[in-house]
Amino acid sequence: MPLKNRKSLKHLNQDLILNNSDNPNIKDIIQKNISRRHFLQATTLASGLSLLPRFIFSKTLDNVQYMDRPKSLGFKSIPPAVEDTVNVPNGYTAKVLYSWGDPVGIKNQSPQFKKNAANSAREQALQAGMHHDGMDYFSLPMNTQSDSHALLAINHEYCDNGLLFPDGDNNWSLNKAKKAQNALGVSIIEIKKNSHQRWEVVRPSQYARRITAQTPVLLTGPAAGHRLMQTKQDNSGRMVLGTMQNCSNGKTPWGTYLTCEENWSDMFTNKTGRLSELEKRYGIKKKEKTYRWSEVDPRFETSNEPNEPNRFGWVVEIDPYNPNSTPKKHTALGRIKHESATVDIGNSQKVVVYTGDDEKFEYIYKLISKNNYQPQNRAANLKLLEEGTLYVAKFNDDNTGEWIPLVFGKSPLTPENGFKNQAEVLIKTRLAADKVGATKMDRPEWIAIDPKIRGSVYCTLTNNVLRGEQNKAGTDAANPRNNNIFGHIMHWQEDKHNPESLSFTWDIFAMGGLLNSTNTNWTTDIETVSFGSPDGLKFDHRGVMWVQTDVSTEILNQGPYNGVGNNQMFAVIPGSKEFKRFLTGPCGCEVTGIAFSPDNKAMFVNIQHPGETGEGISDPKAPRAVSSWPDAKTTGRPRSSTLIITKDDGGVIGS
Repeated sequence: MPLKNRKSLKHLNQDLILNNSDNPNIKDIIQKNISRRHFLQATTLASGLSLLPRFIFSKTLDNVQYMDRPKSLGFKSIPPAVEDTVNVPNGYTAKVLYSWGDPVGIKNQSPQFKKNAANSAREQALQAGMHHDGMDYFSLPMNTQSDSHALLAINHEYCDNGLLFPDGDNNWSLNKAKKAQNALGVSIIEIKKNSHQRWEVVRPSQYARRITAQTPVLLTGPAAGHRLMQTKQDNSGRMVLGTMQNCSNGKTPWGTYLTCEENWSDMFTNKTGRLSELEKRYGIKKKEKTYRWSEVDPRFETSNEPNEPNRFGWVVEIDPYNPNSTPKKHTALGRIKHESATVDIGNSQKVVVYTGDDEKFEYIYKLISKNNYQPQNRAANLKLLEEGTLYVAKFNDDNTGEWIPLVFGKSPLTPENGFKNQAEVLIKTRLAADKVGATKMDRPEWIAIDPKIRGSVYCTLTNNVLRGEQNKAGTDAANPRNNNIFGHIMHWQEDKHNPESLSFTWDIFAMGGLLNSTNTNWTTDIETVSFGSPDGLKFDHRGVMWVQTDVSTEILNQGPYNGVGNNQMFAVIPGSKEFKRFLTGPCGCEVTGIAFSPDNKAMFVNIQHPGETGEGISDPKAPRAVSSWPDAKTTGRPRSSTLIITKDDGGVIGS
């Protein structure tokens, strides 16, 4: 039976406050500066249903010349929708490419999805996992810009036991837990245009691969081998079994995929209830009734394996071109609930990786590599993320900011404060960021780099309904709204246009929801909104920003979200008033994951958890209660899927 009065599975920890430090809040900083902002009202959608949110053009953008960027978007904005389907503008076609349960394409091992999800754990390890999320496109052959042949790396974030098994989570067993573990991780699939110039999955494929929560993964960097990484199964502390809760992603210039472990703490319990400071800070609980792994698999019960949680919460690097390679968890990037790992190259050829910690009042980070990127030396580049300095962001109230190093021995990261070495700084990244005074943010999500302006970075802050509540952190300049239902998008410009810089200027690019038309005070009593909970974020090759939303099902089309419709994706041209809705998803879904072919004529988008009820685990007796997408009623289960979107005339997406 479905769980009542529960958050959706993806948002189990949305109302938890795990950061009780006294660090400044973005809201406090923003409120001091809001009167200095320049507001521009966007136009009303042709549908007349929703006003667009107001954009705040950053002072850091005021004098920028937007060179070599489209002047306008060549499609008509579509209206909000509540139908159980995918909608795109006239002149575009969206087709399903790869759904949960589809075979990956490993030679002689291609089990088909069974109508009632009766596939075995072994079969699930050879099929698409559940709940597609971040992804990226890798041209074939490697080191080319192919528009017709590629690999897609696709994350599978979490699982819903009500859909994954014919009888839901009844008759729970270790075999069921193993199937759930095989439903997470990453897919590597080969795709190619056929003789009719239509994209399809290549099966069999020499590249096809599934990486799951049971795949061996190598630890690298300062924390590898540390005593806090050692377990009964791995006394070396260097080889983890699996990656899971894979949310957003990144792509390196040397052609590897970065997958981010986000809500990994949901899988662990400590049945004794005697939680350590570290367990509390990362959200591990005494009981957990959603995934249930710890009931049958002792490595997820921390009273049995206290160090196992320390082996999750990392960025994992995968070489999609080598199906025999071992994925690597890079501890230099810190242990948090990673949302994105966006890569840039600095002026002196250092690699810079931006990442956010997706929970209320958590932080934004970046790594600067120790060694330089070498365009002609892929072997050396494959080790670049093993060493470097991790920084955390502080947003000052004068719209400047600084990157604070998280380095052992620099006060206050000393033994007196609970850090014995650099490994412990990285294993306890949240605690280290608390100590140095980083700015608490409204759930940092995806981070995107503007390809047309060097050092220009954007971050979605999806929401934070607890900001400003009694005994909770108040507003600051970077997080300016109490009860931030709708979220916002931040922008910062690295000093001297250098990604390696340790200082920056910042502003807010856009606020979700509507601005009261009579004044410049942000309000939360809004009846109609254009978008809220911005999440997925990516620039295409032309410099158009694409934003996706993740309003959780339990509040979608209720209260202040009444009339907004299903989750959506819209396009924005920075420096202009161009803001158009491009896609709406089926009922109960999140729109997430974006990738483009090099010629920008193919866009890949993921539809995650269609049919999410907002009440926890789905009812296996009524799996189509909210959605039957994409298969109508033929499979008995809604299925997360990857879409391929093309323009009917064969042109560039968005033109």
